[in-house]
Amino acid sequence: MTDPVLDLAPRGSISIDCVVNGPISTNTYFVVSGDEALIIDPAWEGDKLAERLRAAHPGARPVGIVCTHGHGDHVGGVAGMRRALGDDVPYLISASDAGFVRDAVASMRVRWGIDTEMPPAPDRLLSEGDTVAVGDAVLQVIDAPGHTPGGIVLFCASAEGRVAFMGDTLFPGGHGRTDLVGGDEDTILHTLGRLFRSLPEDTLCLIGHDGTTTVSDELGRNPFVAHALSLGL
Repeated sequence: MTDPVLDLAPRGSISIDCVVNGPISTNTYFVVSGDEALIIDPAWEGDKLAERLRAAHPGARPVGIVCTHGHGDHVGGVAGMRRALGDDVPYLISASDAGFVRDAVASMRVRWGIDTEMPPAPDRLLSEGDTVAVGDAVLQVIDAPGHTPGGIVLFCASAEGRVAFMGDTLFPGGHGRTDLVGGDEDTILHTLGRLFRSLPEDTLCLIGHDGTTTVSDELGRNPFVAHALSLGL
């Protein structure tokens, strides 16, 4: 697979709120641009997340719910948000992970006893090269398999800087687990190689759990990134 081709020119303005929620502390992101809002990875109790969104950004109209991958702790709030916000708010996920969600939710139920409400059928299927608009900003879709078969990263170059919503593909000093259903170690190393050859060093990486990092920091300390790049993966 060739490396992603990204538009690095700043476009539009965004603000980002992070809400930690769910049984294993997932980061849900509200991306607001102008009078529109995009929700990324609603983990749990979507009705309460919708209340948080309305309270924090009362003038922002929700234009989409995007999930970076199909694990239950990243899709568990989709159904509740749709009930609260309306069925006209589209739900987006990768084409590869759309059919993986049911098995992933079942696996989490068996493995950890976490029961997750099944999301509805997606309204739009994403793959590399697609874009998702919010206000005057644009998020670019990058295929990022390895943690799941159809994980994606969402990259945005805005007036405030460059940001990548990584889901569970990257963690500071490491990468997402590959021992869960759908994971593959070789594949995630290939993904890291593609990402770190393509993302600018000043890109802020917003992670699915815990804290943030940057491309520059990971180039200097992440042994998995270094390994992937050294092998030309």
